[in-house]
Amino acid sequence: MTGYGKAMIETPQRKITVEVRSLNSKQADVNTKMPWLFKEKELEIRNMIIRKLQRGKIDIMISLDTMDEDQAPVINTKVVRGYFNQMKELSTELGIDSSNDLLSIVMRLPETLKTERPELTEEEWNRVVTLIEDALSITDNYRLDEGKAMEADLSKSLAAILRYLEELSAVEGDRLARMREKLQASLRDNFPTENIDMNRFEQELIFYLEKMDINEEKVRLRKHCDYFTETMKGEGANGKMLNFISQEMGREINTIGSKANDAPMQKLVVMMKDELEKIKELTLNIL
Repeated sequence: MTGYGKAMIETPQRKITVEVRSLNSKQADVNTKMPWLFKEKELEIRNMIIRKLQRGKIDIMISLDTMDEDQAPVINTKVVRGYFNQMKELSTELGIDSSNDLLSIVMRLPETLKTERPELTEEEWNRVVTLIEDALSITDNYRLDEGKAMEADLSKSLAAILRYLEELSAVEGDRLARMREKLQASLRDNFPTENIDMNRFEQELIFYLEKMDINEEKVRLRKHCDYFTETMKGEGANGKMLNFISQEMGREINTIGSKANDAPMQKLVVMMKDELEKIKELTLNIL
């Protein structure tokens, strides 16, 4: 959701510039900074932004520079004359040397300068609307370019997880058979043979080994990866869906790790978790 866009136009009267910045956010958080001339249109501007960018921490700045000299501030002579006469009378009354530059003091007082406030014409507002739309489109294109780079990173991490999953199957090998032999050896070493009910032991062993089997988790993880890729390439706003799928992937990886009970397999699980964290971080930046 990171993006930036800028559009500008000059007329004989004014130079208008629109800048839009967008950062990550779960909701639409729009901050506006604009001259008083456009304040009455603020709600309309906000709606334009949300329709185009949907969500994110979005800042829009509209600046207005006057090009027409007739619109420059003019001295309010009536107010200045009133201030000056009062200051002079007060100086005389208090016995203060009035030879000081009273005028420079007076000009810093309120209302000494006045500016005619022109109304926002329909023609000028339409120009501003076009500028805002242009800046939003540039911002959106910036987002799209960033999205393509993110898609490549996501695909790379997904491919790594699937590769580690294949390596997991190769490393797993006869893990269950080795676990069976280890348990049988431990039983023989710690209990007299005549006290062992082998039928009951075999039943418990089968139940235990079934709990340690990770085939279902591997199948589900592979399906989640396929679904993630399918959703990522789909149309529309799918960022939240991708985040949900990544959470399901994490559950399967964690379950595999808790069942593995094997150092080489645990190493691959850690590597899968590392890639998954990259995916989760990227999905937070997807609409």
